[in-house]
Amino acid sequence: MKTLPTLLWLRFRRDRWQILVWLLLFALLEVVAHTGVTETYGNDAERAGVIRLVIVTPAILMLRGTPQGTQPDAFQFFLLFGFLGIMIGLMNTFLAVRHTRGDEEAGRAELIGATQAGRIAPLLATALEGFILSAAVGLLVGGIALLYGAEPIGALLFGSAMAAVGIAYLGVGLACAQLMRTSRGANGLASAIVVLGYAFRAIGDATGTVQPDGLSMEAGWWSWLSPIGWGQAVAPYTHQNAWPLLLCLGVGVVLFAVSALLQSNRDLDSSIIPERAGRLHAPRALAGPLGLVWRVLRNPVIGWVIGGALFGLFIGAIGQSVVELIQQPEGAAVSETIGQMLASFAGPDAEGTLIDLFTTGIFSLVGILAAVGGVQAVMRARQDEAGGSAEVVLAAPVSRFHWFSAYLLIGAVSVLGVLAFGVLGAMVGLTGAPDAGERMSTIAEAGLAQLPGCLVVVAVAALAFAVLPRLSIALGWAVLVLAILLGQFGGMLGLPDWLRDLSPFSHTPVVTAETVDWAAAWAMFGIAVGVAAVAAVIVRRRDLALSA
Repeated sequence: MKTLPTLLWLRFRRDRWQILVWLLLFALLEVVAHTGVTETYGNDAERAGVIRLVIVTPAILMLRGTPQGTQPDAFQFFLLFGFLGIMIGLMNTFLAVRHTRGDEEAGRAELIGATQAGRIAPLLATALEGFILSAAVGLLVGGIALLYGAEPIGALLFGSAMAAVGIAYLGVGLACAQLMRTSRGANGLASAIVVLGYAFRAIGDATGTVQPDGLSMEAGWWSWLSPIGWGQAVAPYTHQNAWPLLLCLGVGVVLFAVSALLQSNRDLDSSIIPERAGRLHAPRALAGPLGLVWRVLRNPVIGWVIGGALFGLFIGAIGQSVVELIQQPEGAAVSETIGQMLASFAGPDAEGTLIDLFTTGIFSLVGILAAVGGVQAVMRARQDEAGGSAEVVLAAPVSRFHWFSAYLLIGAVSVLGVLAFGVLGAMVGLTGAPDAGERMSTIAEAGLAQLPGCLVVVAVAALAFAVLPRLSIALGWAVLVLAILLGQFGGMLGLPDWLRDLSPFSHTPVVTAETVDWAAAWAMFGIAVGVAAVAAVIVRRRDLALSA
């Protein structure tokens, strides 16, 4: 084990910039959330009104979590923890796969395994890095909460819940790296498990039980299938249950032990789930870079498109329930609060009926899915460049411009596909609604309005790859998270207008207005095309950055 400190230092050395970006994002999200809660929902009466709305609106429960009263710290935990949980889950699964299955693909694992380090020390170093990073995130979020005046025990449990969720998903990433033959497959499976955990938590929260005080809820049993749900059940500022932390730690330890057992018994570069045998002859579609990029990215793109369709179906199906809610006495009592919250999602100066505000506001979340799919497609170019496959492709009569343009095009197709199928899903969900015809046009415009902002985010991520290739993955995801935070959630968090204007999502046309102004959409579309063109030209002129 003398080599363990060296291997651990090597991992932190390789990940230093990504770690810095992740920690900054966690800190920024908590600071912004605290500011938003104190400025937008500054007193108990306002927070109580929002909680009463949330309790009778399953859609918001699915997105946010179960409320735990009007205390400011508990209210912030309710708004933020689910999003932070999925972030730390993705961070740790990506990290685990990169240093296990990714190193096997690149040949580094074979070189290290030939030394006295053996085969288990690299796996242990990866687990230790993930554990330390999870603890650092926990200390960071708990420390910020403490600086803002949170109860010490509550801040400690908040940070511990974040760290425990991260450790559970670290084990998931290590296990997926043993199961799948490629890092792409392992990342895809691990990401699906993280998203599934978030979905289980969402279903459990939407089916939870309202407590007698009318301002708190107990999550349903679905939440107990998710590490994010376990972390949420800690309820650091109210019930202060520490025992769910043991569930997260137990899953992480068990999955690490299983991964170590598999690692010591399987052949290097093999997997538990074998890779499917390829065709004897390549199809004609693989004759060019576009067909090759599509072949590599088609499964993730199809997955994002299906997600968009399901989200759209959900939006269309529950829209009528929102109308019926407002017509009830308890809904009418908070109709103004409902309108303000939905307007913050729909965009600055949004106006219109509550059902239109709901449709366009919640449809902005489909825009988030579309932007994530587009950025993921562009970031694949960096993975191929660092892994060496791009060098092989460019050794053929393929220009850098055509090679990189293929990723840009597939990214744009992914964005367009998610939004289009989101619109179709919402229209299917509207079937049987009394005003389906009128709302379908609003839905179509809401989907179209998200397109320019998503394309701008994808283009900026492409520019990061062109200018700073070795930092492009961390920068690309940071740009996406900041755009979402400032644009989609800035209104709800009470951020100043100048800060929200930095996000392209803040300039999305307000389709609920009597006259829709598409000027900003055309301007953003032009910016996206221009930035993407500049990125392609820079890639054409720069050398390949081969190191990971």
